[in-house]
Amino acid sequence: MTPAINLLRKLSIAHQVLGYHHDANARSYGGEAAQQLGLDPAQVFKTLLASTEKHELLVAIVPVSGTLDLKALADVAGCRKCEMAEVDVAQRATGYLVGGISPLGQKKKHRTFIDASAQALLAMHVSAGKRGLEVALAPGDLLALADGHYAAIARP
Repeated sequence: MTPAINLLRKLSIAHQVLGYHHDANARSYGGEAAQQLGLDPAQVFKTLLASTEKHELLVAIVPVSGTLDLKALADVAGCRKCEMAEVDVAQRATGYLVGGISPLGQKKKHRTFIDASAQALLAMHVSAGKRGLEVALAPGDLLALADGHYAAIARP
């Protein structure tokens, strides 16, 4: 079990764990998850970490069908600018490997922003904390667990 799944079970949050065979040569972890599981890419979300000019890490959760708009993230976070966090920094801060970073069960709490498109979904899919493992849950549950905020942070 991963920390993300353990957290969902501990709190009795409705969820579904979905697994697939991860291909180490996959170019897009989120795209691979959507394809392997036969899911709409607009319902599968990737968890990204960005760093502000003050080196604060932010968690951004956006659909795999789009990209993170760093300017929009900076605006909603109230900072001048954001850039993608270095891989090793993201892995150390979350306790997960890139491609398997879950927004849940991270080593440390970070301000979290979920793309506003998630609000229209009954369920969204995010990494369960390991490459080849996804978890489906209600967007509102993820928002509450991550103490997050909805914001328009994705570009198509």
